[in-house]
Amino acid sequence: MKIKNLFILFIIFFSCISHAGSYDDMLVAIKNKDNATVMDLIERGMDVNTTDASGSTLLMLAARSGNPELVNSLLASRASVNHVNRFGETALALAAYSGQQEIVKRLISASAAVNTQAWTPLHYAAFNGHSEIVQLLLAAGAKIDARAPNQQTALMLAAKNGHEAVVRQLIKAGANARLTDGDGKTAKKLALEKENTDIAALLE
Repeated sequence: MKIKNLFILFIIFFSCISHAGSYDDMLVAIKNKDNATVMDLIERGMDVNTTDASGSTLLMLAARSGNPELVNSLLASRASVNHVNRFGETALALAAYSGQQEIVKRLISASAAVNTQAWTPLHYAAFNGHSEIVQLLLAAGAKIDARAPNQQTALMLAAKNGHEAVVRQLIKAGANARLTDGDGKTAKKLALEKENTDIAALLE
């Protein structure tokens, strides 16, 4: 009986070592955009929704790094499109932040949630001034005045970071410039604090 139990423990031990090795291989492959290796590991049994230490899935890593081919392959393998990592981010939010327009389109077509909790994809796109992605998200139904955890809107983020084109875009789409954040500051006030005077003038 003891021999049998010891044998089972050995199997579990070596299985864990093998899984850890495959996991490391997967992360290296994604970093190097070695899509063939990633998909080979999945076909050999690696969970398509495997996560890294931050809780980000393979799809999220591929979206953030700008790898549309892998994004398509992972979606075809039934990757979870709306998985949330421990920072409250989704694949769509990470793609929006990184300016990955093609991937944003693909994720939206795969029913990725546009309006999420915490920091939304629209917040991320506005924060980095990705006007094309802002337009895609608005067209997909993004709530223009959604609040981030600090109560800032996409307009506030674009204004304080000096993204005039996005500010104009959001104003035209109906963003409310009178709203205030958790510190009582409007988009205009945030723009002035960063000396973005041209943007502040737009927000009169």
